[in-house]
Amino acid sequence: MSKISLFIKNLLNFFRFDIWRITEFELSRTRKLLYRLVKIVILSTRVLIKERLSAKASALTYSILFAIVPMFALIIAIGRGFGVEDMIEKSLQSTFIAQANMIPTVMKFVKNYLETTQGGLFIGIGLIILLFSVINFFRQVELSFNAIWKVKKSRSVINQITMYFSAMLVIPVLLVFMSGFSIFISTKLTQTYMYYIWSPLIRFVVYFSPYFINWVVFTIMYMAIPNTKVKFSNALIAGVIAGSAFQVFQVLYINGQVYLARYNVVYGSFAAFPLLLLWLQISCLIVLLGAQISYASQNIQNFEYELDAKNISHRYKNFLNLFVTYIIFKQLQNNGTPLTGYQIANIYKLPIRLVNEALDDLTDVNVIIEVYDEKHRTKSYQPAVDINQLTVKALLEKLESYGSEEFLANKDELLDIFWHKTIELDEHPELLSDELLVKDIV
Repeated sequence: MSKISLFIKNLLNFFRFDIWRITEFELSRTRKLLYRLVKIVILSTRVLIKERLSAKASALTYSILFAIVPMFALIIAIGRGFGVEDMIEKSLQSTFIAQANMIPTVMKFVKNYLETTQGGLFIGIGLIILLFSVINFFRQVELSFNAIWKVKKSRSVINQITMYFSAMLVIPVLLVFMSGFSIFISTKLTQTYMYYIWSPLIRFVVYFSPYFINWVVFTIMYMAIPNTKVKFSNALIAGVIAGSAFQVFQVLYINGQVYLARYNVVYGSFAAFPLLLLWLQISCLIVLLGAQISYASQNIQNFEYELDAKNISHRYKNFLNLFVTYIIFKQLQNNGTPLTGYQIANIYKLPIRLVNEALDDLTDVNVIIEVYDEKHRTKSYQPAVDINQLTVKALLEKLESYGSEEFLANKDELLDIFWHKTIELDEHPELLSDELLVKDIV
């Protein structure tokens, strides 16, 4: 084997195995940042390929198409109530400049939708459809983010409605702000003497402002939507990457439409619709990939010793379950506050992946219970049994016997005899002599 081949093989083995066996506790600050970046790239690429992120983006695209007219109608209706309807319409057109051909058609649908609601139908079917469409869209987005973050519990219905409609009230404010900022730059500021002095800087700000706005919007989105606590730094990393990718895609898409003249010849005016689908699909993919980056950045420890954790021995798994139970019980005995999985992992230098698996196992057998903090969106754990009564043997028996058993009973006489003999050996370890052969169990 040549040196180049050997180097490539070692490099691949490092990225596949070795890098995941190096915990962040063992690294210097510089190496920690470098290794973290490499791991995030590997994890995001793996998810993009293996976990069908494009299929999830397609499902989200369908939800957007179903909700786009009611959402625009609600936004414009809110703007009309504040007297800034025209400004919001112009801001929507500038925000979705990549779909300049479709915006007039969509806005026509929106105006028709609003006109039908003025005849008394708004209180009836129109209101129901509008609310259902908007709530369903936001719920689908939240479910997609929760799936990426491995969050099983959604917000309560009241919290969902409060959050969704708070977002609908904030969106018009952001649109008015962006529109007002654009007008200020293009009219008022250009007429001042300072414009000519600072024009290079101002031009840079004008050019850079879409990126900055995207960064802010995406960062807020990655922090607020998942029903778990997302650290600002991790949301910011994803917000900058996804926001920049989204803006670059916008520019490429707008410029690329020039080369789609043949496509327009074939489909005519209908060409705008499949192009809209393509734009929505890729935009949703960018959003979901950003959510995956924020998850990978915050939970990078989950993937330490990943392959080793999949091959963990039964004995070592019992050891970890017993140790985590001991820590949680001791915390209560010492009148300490309940610990989170991250705290246990950090204090005792354990892979968070194995700690979380142990916590799930112990919760399933009702040895510990999960305490969810709605305000901080964190999960901590405390005993679910009397710590002065649970023995080591009882704990191990709970773990061993959890799940379905004897579902093959009465299928075969030898099978039943062998099962009862296995139980007997388990309850009386002294029967397991060194001379007992497998072939002689029955």
